[in-house]
Amino acid sequence: MKTSYFLSKVLEELNHSLQYITDADSESLVKAIRSSKKVFVAGAGRSGFMGKSFAMRMMHMGIDSYVVCETVTANITENDLLIIASGSGETKSLVSMAEKAKGYGAKLAVVTINPESTIGKLADIVVKMPGSPKDQAASKYQTIQPMASLFEQTLLLFFDSSILRYMELEGVNSNSMFSRHANLE
Repeated sequence: MKTSYFLSKVLEELNHSLQYITDADSESLVKAIRSSKKVFVAGAGRSGFMGKSFAMRMMHMGIDSYVVCETVTANITENDLLIIASGSGETKSLVSMAEKAKGYGAKLAVVTINPESTIGKLADIVVKMPGSPKDQAASKYQTIQPMASLFEQTLLLFFDSSILRYMELEGVNSNSMFSRHANLE
């Protein structure tokens, strides 16, 4: 089979997945971002890369955003929001971050396949994302893609759509965002 066949199937899966994300969950996350002083994003592996791209876009919009564990990450307080991207909701380092953030009084959001996970139970906001976990053998949600690729791709599209919603609500446009784009490259 040719690459175009696989690309077509991946796009079908993404289209199918996106219809399962509720507007209520999405709006809750955007509302929390709008009301937070600082926004922190965390994730492990490829989910973490999707989170980093989300933090970058928030910075472009003028939001005080940080990626957890970077050397320039600020401290979290009760006026802040931590967004965790975790398919399983059980990654030990992310569970520890979630507990710490809650201990400091911050609001916690998780984007996950598993709302009943440890992080899901700690979270103030849960965005349920469809997709298969890395080990697809026990999953009823089937994909042609390896490991958690479908979750990670859906995560990127969801985060970018959340940016568009924030832009709409705040009257932000690409021109104002571009003024904050890195210029030392």
